[in-house]
Amino acid sequence: MDPAALREVLGTFASGITVVAAAGADGRPAGLACQSFASLSLDPPLVLLCVGRSSSSWPAVREAGGRFGVSILAEEQRAVCEALGRPGPRQGAEKFDGVPWEPSPGGAVHIRGALATLDCALDTVHEAGDHYLVTARVLALAARDEGSPLLYFRSAYATGAFE
Repeated sequence: MDPAALREVLGTFASGITVVAAAGADGRPAGLACQSFASLSLDPPLVLLCVGRSSSSWPAVREAGGRFGVSILAEEQRAVCEALGRPGPRQGAEKFDGVPWEPSPGGAVHIRGALATLDCALDTVHEAGDHYLVTARVLALAARDEGSPLLYFRSAYATGAFE
């Protein structure tokens, strides 16, 4: 299978963009942008995310006591996605320079202005190809009443207006 062709074809599936983030023992945030996120189960309340095995941020999130936040980004939060989604030398709290965040009452990291936020507890991690398949139990959640999502479609950002 040609990886470029696979990426192109799978890129026709529009997905929302989330930030998965946790606070370390020092209280500083670590996290990553994640477009592979889905609801898994209502009973028990579980979500699913897929994280690249090459991610340099995932180990810090995973090791933060098993608790993390998922923030579903709004269309006006493209800069947040770009800051937390790019690989490179900026790691840990440095990636959050200029990114508005706050700790949740449960200790997770939430992005201010997100369409919705979830506090999660790590459930399972499985190796799956070049990614980790992660399931997490939802402990708390909140959503704002208005706004449109930031989407990813054909390797580019997109927005969608929904009524």
